[in-house]
Amino acid sequence: MSLSVKKGLSFGLTSGVITTLGMIVGVNASTSSRLAVIAAIVAIAIADAFSDAVAMHVSEESEGVHERKDIWEATAATFLAKFLFALTFVIPIWFLPLDIAVLVDVIWGLLIMTLFNISLARSQEEKVLRVVFEHLSIAIIVILLTFIVGSFLSTVV
Repeated sequence: MSLSVKKGLSFGLTSGVITTLGMIVGVNASTSSRLAVIAAIVAIAIADAFSDAVAMHVSEESEGVHERKDIWEATAATFLAKFLFALTFVIPIWFLPLDIAVLVDVIWGLLIMTLFNISLARSQEEKVLRVVFEHLSIAIIVILLTFIVGSFLSTVV
């Protein structure tokens, strides 16, 4: 796998999981609406995947050292990873009771991140627990903050 594909995949996967989980938890806490959560996931999958892909593209171009092919590979990998991983979170929401589905999605997202970060740490010869802890901590902070904000909004709006 080329470096540009790895870069896009790692960015898209990480962003897709953290952004989507934060949105799911926040929207559920504020609305308790299956339709709102599914609509938000699909919106994230489309809008944020394109946004992140374009941002990756511009970032790679701004470095001025990459071949056009590599820039487009990173762009496509970012879009596909973000889009596809975000859409996986719809499945539990569609088929399970909403509160259980949100919990399943949180577990699924943290599992994806854990497995990816184990692979990343090993490939970089880094300490696995440090890498996993660092990245999962950020995801958990996002989940907690969006839950708090969503819960607050449900009481004031």
